[in-house]
Formats: sequence, structure tokens, C-alpha cells
Amino acid sequence: MEKWIDVKGISKTFGTQKAVSDISFTVRPGQVIGLLGHNGAGKSTLIKALLGMLHYEGEIEVMGLSPQQHRAKLMESIAYISDVSALPSWMTVKQCLDYVSGVHPQFSLEKAQQYLADTDIKQTVKISQLSKGMKVQFHLAVVMATDAKVLIFDEPTLGLDLIYREKLYAKLQAWLEESTRALIIASHEVSEIEHLLTDVIVLKQGKMVLKSSMAELETNYSTVLVDNENYSRAESLSPIYIRKEREQTRMIFENLASDQLKAFSQVCRTSLAELFIAKQVGLEK
Repeated sequence: MEKWIDVKGISKTFGTQKAVSDISFTVRPGQVIGLLGHNGAGKSTLIKALLGMLHYEGEIEVMGLSPQQHRAKLMESIAYISDVSALPSWMTVKQCLDYVSGVHPQFSLEKAQQYLADTDIKQTVKISQLSKGMKVQFHLAVVMATDAKVLIFDEPTLGLDLIYREKLYAKLQAWLEESTRALIIASHEVSEIEHLLTDVIVLKQGKMVLKSSMAELETNYSTVLVDNENYSRAESLSPIYIRKEREQTRMIFENLASDQLKAFSQVCRTSLAELFIAKQVGLEK
């Protein structure tokens, strides 16, 4: 399958601070990649490199183009929504739609209006008067109406209440199912995006500490609830994460054969949130 994004050995340094270090991955049609990490982990720096917004070491191709050399052409196929709205606040919703219709060759005004039809957004209202949730809804409608192949979301639900979050993810899911597309969603809200993802990348202090498909996570990681009697035996199997609870201990194991887990009665699925914590903090004893 073709590669829509191909990242090889990307590094970026600001002064003496290494923001990202030797990052490599690919994005293919149909993938929904969670780019996870705490604030300062390097998510936004990596996204800016993909968009050609900064210089970097290494190689990036997006739709076969260099982001630094062909940014204008690249933006016909890729869309970006940041955690801070970049919409022109002085325009009305209708003025913004008309403007985008005039400058973006693939924008469909009809589609944008269809996406907005089930919202409370009025086209006569200035963007500055929209709530944070409405601004995100409007921005998403504009982006979806451009028929972008790749959408990059940087902390899309920051500051939104639960109702807006649910609406946002439902629209994203429907949009992804309309056609063959790819989505990169950067977030530290791990639990709420897990259901969307096909793949995950976890960054820690600029380095990639996990790159996997969601299917591989199911196979490669297991969580075991261990009572005090079996603690020493379980610990000898080298868990990657240990968290003591009231009457038992939760341990996460990587690439442990199923027959070695048979001794423990409570073996359960490792959630992405648990694995994220394990990769960030390591062992807690």
C-alpha cells in the first residue's frame, strides 16, 4: 500500500534543547494514528515539520512532496486544526465560507453548509462570537469540505465539554468512513481517542518510546492483577509497569507467552491509557 506520509530520522533542536530526536514512521491510507505524549514531548514540533512550518534534520515526504519545498501544493491534500483557532475572528461565518470557496480549489461550499446544518452555528454571526466548541465545529466543517486526504488534529478537544467532544468524534468517524483518508490526532487525552485509532505513536521527551498498531498492542501487552501471594513470582517475569492497589497489584507485561500467564487468574486487556502511563513513567514499586 502506498505511503501518504514517510518520515525518516527527523530531529529538531532549539538552541541546546532537542525537541524531537530520530523519529521515523509512515502514514498510509485508512490509518488513524494517535500521536500521544505529555506537553513538551515533541508532538507539536513534529506536526510543524510535517506541515513545512520549520526546518529539520532528516527526510519527510507528504504525498510525494517535500513539506519545506512544496508547502502550498501540499496543503491541497493535507489539513490542520490546532488547539488554538486560526480562523479570522473579524469575519462572519458566511464571509469565511465565501473566502475559502474562492481560494481553495477543492473546497465545497455545499458540503460545508451540510456539515453546519446540524449545529447551532448561524452564518451571520462573527467568528469571534462563537464559543470554543462552536469554533472547533466550524473549523472542522471547513476542513472536511476541502476533501483533504490527510487531517492533522493537534489537541482538538482542549477546553471542550463532554457534549462537544462526543459530537466532534462522531463527525470525525463519519467523515473518515465517507472515503479513503488518514488522520493524525495529537492528544494527551488518551482514553477518549482510543476507539478511533488504528495505530499509536508515543513520544517522551522528544523520543519515540512506542510505535504500534492497535492490533499489535492486543497481542504484545497483557495486564495481570496479582495478589500478595503471587507477587514475587509475577515480579520475576519482569513487568514493564507495576502499580500497587488496595488489595492487589496491577502489572503490565510485554511479549510474555500466554502459558506464563496461566498461573494468574486475573489476566485482562491492557488499555491504551495504562500503556501510555507505563511508557512514560516505567516501573513504580
